[in-house]
Amino acid sequence: MAPSGSRSVDCWRVLYWIPVLFISLIVAWSYYAYVVQLCIGKTGSIVYLLVYHVLFIMFVWSYWQTIFTKSMNPLKEFHLSHSDKELLEREDRRESQQEILRRIAKDLPIYTPIRYCDCCLLLKPDRCHHCSACDMCILKMDHHCPWVNNCVGFANYKFFMLFLAYSLLYCLFVTATDFQYFIQFWTNGLPDTQAKFHIMFLFFAASMFSVSLAFLFAYHCWLVCKNRSTLEAFRAPAFQHGPDKNAFSLGTSKNFRQVFGDEKKYWLLPIFSSLGDGCLFPTCLVNADPEQPSSPSGRSPSIKSAGESHQFPPKPLRESQSRLLSSGQSEGSEDRDTLGTSNPALTIEKET
Repeated sequence: MAPSGSRSVDCWRVLYWIPVLFISLIVAWSYYAYVVQLCIGKTGSIVYLLVYHVLFIMFVWSYWQTIFTKSMNPLKEFHLSHSDKELLEREDRRESQQEILRRIAKDLPIYTPIRYCDCCLLLKPDRCHHCSACDMCILKMDHHCPWVNNCVGFANYKFFMLFLAYSLLYCLFVTATDFQYFIQFWTNGLPDTQAKFHIMFLFFAASMFSVSLAFLFAYHCWLVCKNRSTLEAFRAPAFQHGPDKNAFSLGTSKNFRQVFGDEKKYWLLPIFSSLGDGCLFPTCLVNADPEQPSSPSGRSPSIKSAGESHQFPPKPLRESQSRLLSSGQSEGSEDRDTLGTSNPALTIEKET
């Protein structure tokens, strides 16, 4: 017999699906109202129906992908071994625990402060955060979205962006094509049937969703161009020289390709094409980017402000991330890449 605690948790998890069910019902009703009540039987509606179904399919496909694409687990190198777990549990002093974590993190590609997750028993990669709702660490976590009952992060951020884009286009198209019938409703130009009420409420719902989606989509477009997550927009990631909100920005075009990939044929499709593995991200602190304004000495502004003694160690970049970086590096960045032998010991956050 299952304990009562686990049953209560399962009940709460069922309740989390209520917003998703609500959105699904709204979409299903909008399909009925537009196709059955508005278009079927009307002359000249074939083109409307064709465009509508293309937007509807892309909207539902991207929404489905956002909901059911779960976060990838961090690479096994970030998980503590059995011996390290036992050693960490035996130590009561915080200083000793910090020293153990520093030793483990020495050869890992971590540039931000060392953060250990008590729940997942791993050292968090850069831009990774633990979500209490999903009960797991999310790579490049942006936020937990109740409307998809899932965390938006590295694995599904492209799907989320396409979901916002296609849902906005869907609502704008419905609003524009329903407008003439909405006017006829108020001028008593429509026959007195139940269709007139579907047309009125469809216009109101689509127009209101269009406004909210437009603001949300514009905000996330700005985040993509800046290569920031929602969490990083509110709290800049910390580095050895201090917080730096532009540390992961490589220029607008490269920032865009980090999310949507290099192959243009996949940009508009809800198919995963993001670059990297979600654990290691190129930064302007490690490699100079020709799209970023450079200082006279050839360093990026962030490195210059850190001073001569604040140099970051070289970290191996995987192939997909190396493609983000330009092959033409300045002389200053080449010299900088040869410095450092281990990860700097920074503040350690032990989270639950």
